[in-house]
Amino acid sequence: MSANKSNINDKNARFIYKDDDAIEKPFNWAQVRRLMVYMSPYKRQLIPVIIMMILGTLTRLAIPALVILAIDEAIAPKHGDPSFAKLYWIAGSMLALFVVQWASNTYRIKYTNIIGQKVIYDLRQHLFQHIQKLSFRFYDKRPAGSVLVRVTNDVNSLQDLFTNGVINLLMDCVQLLGIVVILLAWNFKLGLAIMITVPLMFVVSTTLRKRIRYAWQTVRMKQSRINSHLNESIQGMKITQAYVQEKDNMSFFEHMNEDNLKSWNRASALNQMFGPVIEVTSAVGTLILFWYGAHLIQSNEISVGVLVGFANYIGNFWDPINRLGQMYNQLLIAMASSERIFEFIDEEPTVGESAAAKPLLSIRGDVKFDNIIFEYEQGRPALKGVSIDVKAGQSIALVGHTGSGKSTIINLLCRFYDPVEGRVLIDGTDIRNVTIDSLRSQVGIVLQDTFIFAGTIRDNIRYGRLDATDQEIIEAAKAVHAHEFIMSLPDGYDTEVEERGSVLSMGQRQLLSFARALLSDPRVLILDEATASIDTETELHIQEALKTLLAGRTSFMIAHRLSTIRNADEIIVLDHGRIVEQGNHEQLIAKGGVYNGLIEAQYRFLSA
Repeated sequence: MSANKSNINDKNARFIYKDDDAIEKPFNWAQVRRLMVYMSPYKRQLIPVIIMMILGTLTRLAIPALVILAIDEAIAPKHGDPSFAKLYWIAGSMLALFVVQWASNTYRIKYTNIIGQKVIYDLRQHLFQHIQKLSFRFYDKRPAGSVLVRVTNDVNSLQDLFTNGVINLLMDCVQLLGIVVILLAWNFKLGLAIMITVPLMFVVSTTLRKRIRYAWQTVRMKQSRINSHLNESIQGMKITQAYVQEKDNMSFFEHMNEDNLKSWNRASALNQMFGPVIEVTSAVGTLILFWYGAHLIQSNEISVGVLVGFANYIGNFWDPINRLGQMYNQLLIAMASSERIFEFIDEEPTVGESAAAKPLLSIRGDVKFDNIIFEYEQGRPALKGVSIDVKAGQSIALVGHTGSGKSTIINLLCRFYDPVEGRVLIDGTDIRNVTIDSLRSQVGIVLQDTFIFAGTIRDNIRYGRLDATDQEIIEAAKAVHAHEFIMSLPDGYDTEVEERGSVLSMGQRQLLSFARALLSDPRVLILDEATASIDTETELHIQEALKTLLAGRTSFMIAHRLSTIRNADEIIVLDHGRIVEQGNHEQLIAKGGVYNGLIEAQYRFLSA
């Protein structure tokens, strides 16, 4: 686990992840405009939605005007008797406006949701595509759960903004502007008196904005940590149960969950403070309306109908202001998530392609490491001036103690990382000058920790080359002696395996990875402790398969088993990032140095 279990019950204990540090960026509209870029492909589809929004807003503004007309012209006219004919005509007009408003709102809501979901789809797709391109250094410092929460929770939190928020913002602004113009046009003094409270409301609400923003950012951080811990707990369940740490793990999760709940409650409470501010301001505005409005009626400056109309418009006036306050809260939530999303999108791959990179054509397999210096962390070199010259078709074994630099050499060859100094060349070409896809498509790799995807056996082997036929898949499996155990499974090649291949033994999973690598037909093959978890009988089959697999290919093998490395053309012994010995098995044994000591230690272990 990432945290010290002895501290699990400490209320101050936390999983500290580097990417969960607070993102200190001021609120700015440029960030909002960046989000709006994702709506630009749907401009044409938004035009009828905006037209319907304007139509619905205009009908909403017209209805209170008809109420004034009904009172002053039909119910209580200044001159003449009440007119039912006019009242019926006005009522019919109001009914027609309600129908238009209903139809326009229905259209607006339907298509804003459709467009909003398309925008969310595009954003999630863009984010996922980007993180596919990020280098290993990015994943080295971030737990999988923290990456997962960006693609799921943080993107989901933007749904309200895109499905309703943007159009509602425009609608409320149009409605608010329309009401202000109407009120000031009807009676400038009364309209101005009512709106005296608006600046006061904005002063109070502004003080809440920063607190709300950071509150929601904290919620996102807590949720990210929960997801990271969940992912880690599920993957490490065997270790948790093996060491009887379930209670401690549950206690730690309960603490994290409780911490998340508290942060959510704090953010939600701050959000809810906007409502009372609007209600108090609305109440004060209403009191001013009736107090000052009554005075204006007595002085014959306005009619009763105008006062009633003002009352209707005042109700419609505070509603959009309330929604704009809620919209701002929604925007703050979206900002907290968008900052985290754009943090990933702005992350540049540390291993990238230059503008002049060209495809690596079919290679022979000459590989050269030219005075390589590499470090995972600054100031702590993992390789120190390593030079290796491998001819096409040669098999190279890399041996040495843990941390000596064996896997680092492999990582540089696949260009998962770039060296700090020096070059890696294939057929004389610096691999930094070729496209990454063209390089890795010609380099096959089999790892000790074989990853099996959820799906069928057939699909997992085909992952090596997606256009392979069923017959080619079977031939690859036969070549590595995987066919027999596959056919013994309930559905043969169509047997479904769960994520990481839990229904298969470690040896069976590695056999599948051999078949996958063989199917891809790479010119350079890497075996990273690929036979470490295979039993002796299976290893005999593998040794035969390796003769076919390695034939005509340049190969790099990291292994400790003598049977795997003794037939290598060249054995390179590494120690603390330097090459200390180099030669074939017989030459190194005769030298009696580090390699001989490793072999003797292995013999002593096996005979013990």
